[in-house]
Amino acid sequence: MDRVNEQELIRRAKTGDAEAITGLIAAHQESLYAFMLRMSGRPELAEDVVQEAFVRVLKNLDRFDPRFRFSTWLFTIAKRLYVNWMQKFQPASETDLVNAWSAPIRPAEGEAVRTESRIAAREAVSTGLSCLGPTQLEIVLLFHQQEWSISDIAFYLNMPEGTIKSHLHRARRKMRAVIEEARFFSADVATKESAAPAPLPALTART
Repeated sequence: MDRVNEQELIRRAKTGDAEAITGLIAAHQESLYAFMLRMSGRPELAEDVVQEAFVRVLKNLDRFDPRFRFSTWLFTIAKRLYVNWMQKFQPASETDLVNAWSAPIRPAEGEAVRTESRIAAREAVSTGLSCLGPTQLEIVLLFHQQEWSISDIAFYLNMPEGTIKSHLHRARRKMRAVIEEARFFSADVATKESAAPAPLPALTART
């Protein structure tokens, strides 16, 4: 959605226009959920954060400054909610986090089975993301998943653009190293398994 149409939706939503409110939510709900899901690794938490973020945004639309991007404001509110949740409750167990990073999102019923190469690529990305700290993870997701510019990310995180670029460079390097290590390990295991002797046949009782 371009900036002009979005500003018009916001203007109408401020007056209580239900259609405009629905359109505003639809324009950002999917991207915000995808971002929060990657940040938290927990679908139910991502859903709760997204829902509460939109509730707060809609209640305070009159406070939105049109000079800035609506998505920046929305993501800032969602992030604060997520941080508050993390401070109140214990984080997920290590096993839960590993499963959340490695398990792909289930496709909708009737969707064609994904090809093996796409599954491998998705798992490689998840492996790479799992090695990042909170700040680098957020920057990578905003830049690559949400397609935010460096300047927008810098404004959102209140950091210099040079710092954002540095974090992004180090995060990519770290992800590449982890992905390559995982691929080498998988290939090594596969080689050893193929070289292993065939299992002995099952013993049968003598008559």
